[in-house]
Amino acid sequence: MRADRVFAYGAAAGLLGDLLLGDPRRGHPVAAFGRAAAAVERVLWRDDRARGALHTAVCAGGAVALGAVAARVVRTSPAASLALTGAATWAVVGSTSLAREARAVGRALEAGDVEGARARLPHLCGRDPQALDADGIARAVVESVAENTSDAVVGALVWGAVGGVPGLLGFRAVNTLDAMVGHRSPKYLRYGWASARLDDVAGWPGARLTAVLATLAGDDPRGAVRAWRADAAAHPSPNAGPVEASFAGALGVRLGGTLSYGGRVEHRPVLNGNGRAVGIHDVERAVRLSKRVSWLALGVCVAARRIAKGRTS
Repeated sequence: MRADRVFAYGAAAGLLGDLLLGDPRRGHPVAAFGRAAAAVERVLWRDDRARGALHTAVCAGGAVALGAVAARVVRTSPAASLALTGAATWAVVGSTSLAREARAVGRALEAGDVEGARARLPHLCGRDPQALDADGIARAVVESVAENTSDAVVGALVWGAVGGVPGLLGFRAVNTLDAMVGHRSPKYLRYGWASARLDDVAGWPGARLTAVLATLAGDDPRGAVRAWRADAAAHPSPNAGPVEASFAGALGVRLGGTLSYGGRVEHRPVLNGNGRAVGIHDVERAVRLSKRVSWLALGVCVAARRIAKGRTS
């Protein structure tokens, strides 16, 4: 079986597995990687960029090497290659968990249980929930759904199309390292620099594809394009900016503004300033848009890999 077909069938099976099974409650491969990365950090940590770069190279490089070895072991068996690709895709994407956590917060808000929503929000993002009212929580959920559609689904599919199983595992490793050490806290300002910059690079293509697909799949394509062009560049993240701006325009809502994250207050630019304030019902709308974008991304990545294969054969 050709490599492009292995990716197509395997990635589709992995997304279906995520849809049907979600993430395992125990023993998730990403959690196992996180524990291994934390163990490496305990050995290497110094307030130094070079040590942080070594940490990134060891952990991300190890994930890529593991994927390459596994792919090589099964390369003579189409069925095993397809199964490995499906398992890797299921392990690295998080569409179902993202939707489940977003909807759990949304249900709490619909029931008027703001404290319950605050308690649930840390499962989805790193905002300080005590600083948020119901509308602020809803906005945080929509922003998190937008950003994680790129980070937890589309970006992985893009790198899977480029590099197969090593690409899938490598992207998730880089994204996980950024979440662990890439934030600008005093401890990780230098040590996490390499992880944060590598995540910016790895996330660039997936973020742009996410923004394009959100524009096409949303309720207001013109509004999404307008918000993307006008506001994305002002966002502190080069990848979250296009994604959140396009989601804001597609949904017709206003995102950004003041937030509290990791014990510090940030004043982020407003995205789609002509939109209305986020309402509780927009949580479900954002989840549905995320689902559409995820499946469209699979189609685009499969088609791109087949075209690339055809040109090289």
